[in-house]
Amino acid sequence: MKNKIAIILSLLFMSVIAYYGHNWVINMDDKESKLRNSRLKPIIFIPGSNADINRFNSLISKLNNTEPKHSILKVQVNTDGSLDYFGSLNSKDLRPFIVIGFKNNNDGYSNIKKQYEWLNIAMNDLQTRYHFKNFQAIGHSNGGLIWTGFLENGYDEDKFQISDFMSLGTPYNFSETSPTRPTVILKEYIENKNKLPKNLSVYSIAGTEDYTDDGVVPVQSVMAGKYIFQKQVKLFTQITVSGEEAQHSNLPKNDEVISLIQEYLLKTFKSKGKNNFK
Repeated sequence: MKNKIAIILSLLFMSVIAYYGHNWVINMDDKESKLRNSRLKPIIFIPGSNADINRFNSLISKLNNTEPKHSILKVQVNTDGSLDYFGSLNSKDLRPFIVIGFKNNNDGYSNIKKQYEWLNIAMNDLQTRYHFKNFQAIGHSNGGLIWTGFLENGYDEDKFQISDFMSLGTPYNFSETSPTRPTVILKEYIENKNKLPKNLSVYSIAGTEDYTDDGVVPVQSVMAGKYIFQKQVKLFTQITVSGEEAQHSNLPKNDEVISLIQEYLLKTFKSKGKNNFK
């Protein structure tokens, strides 16, 4: 009698496992199908330290002065990993703008490490909600460091496909002006550069007020990005902008930067004078 009960229970257990296993496979196939067939390709922005999800309002407003208009979604990542969403994506908009900011937006490498871990949480949640695989990225100042850390440590090519990454005034060597004195962050990013996506195009934008810095970040620190990306990704392009709006905090609304985004990411303008380092 005991053997019969054991056999019946075993069969019931196997039936339950088979049922839920079958449903899990179906759900995974459905998710993969949605991701594979999705035409959605957002541009995802990350602000620098001490800046919030409204940092790119002026930049986005300028980009939306021309057709087509792009819908805007903002995501704030809290310190416990929870997410607050603001705005919405238009179901007909295949190139929306998404801004990801952090409740703890303090400076410092230890905090940047936390931020690119929080970015991983946000990216996974966004994919679950909106079923996209392809995207492009823009980071201002330390936002570029957060993206770089994510691409080396949290990025999974089986889940996501990033085609283009543009950093604006990103201090790859913090405040150091000489590449012979690499900071801890530059050393670690160079050490892990082989983890970068190989099919990525990177555009590093430096601003200059006096050809030495943008008022905050030394030009040499921005250009130190070549030690991370050059010969590791498909394309590395270093561009310098100058003029009245080339100061660090003004880079996101600089008209030349707007044109570069339109050319390289939105593909609406052609410009001259770029320097390519492959």
